[in-house]
Amino acid sequence: MNALNIFYPVFAQVMLTFLVMTLMGVKRVSAVKKGEVKIRDIALGEPNWPTDITQVANNYHNQFQLPVLFYTACVFAYVSGSVSGILLALAWGFVATRLVHSYVHVTSNHVPKRANVFFIGCGVLFAMWLVLFVQILSGAR
Repeated sequence: MNALNIFYPVFAQVMLTFLVMTLMGVKRVSAVKKGEVKIRDIALGEPNWPTDITQVANNYHNQFQLPVLFYTACVFAYVSGSVSGILLALAWGFVATRLVHSYVHVTSNHVPKRANVFFIGCGVLFAMWLVLFVQILSGAR
């Protein structure tokens, strides 16, 4: 297996972050242009954005929370030579849960559904770290 394959799900996660950032920017500019929000009311980060924009902004901030552990695991896997089929499948599984989480978050924001997807992603990420740990330990002997 080509170890560089671990970076494809990383790139997909990064693209998701840029997509959410772009959506947030478009919605914010539109709200200001439509007069829904005055710049003076949000200039210092005050929570005066409409709900739909706040949802997208919150999702954008989420892209810098749990995914940090994902990025770290992928880099550790590559550097340690521990990239495997199972690790790659888990990486793609994590990205899939992040895509679904983002979709739910920026559309219906149905909290129970969003929470379920979030916890599935946490489980997948935990499994990634567990597999990585075992593979590194077994290779250290």
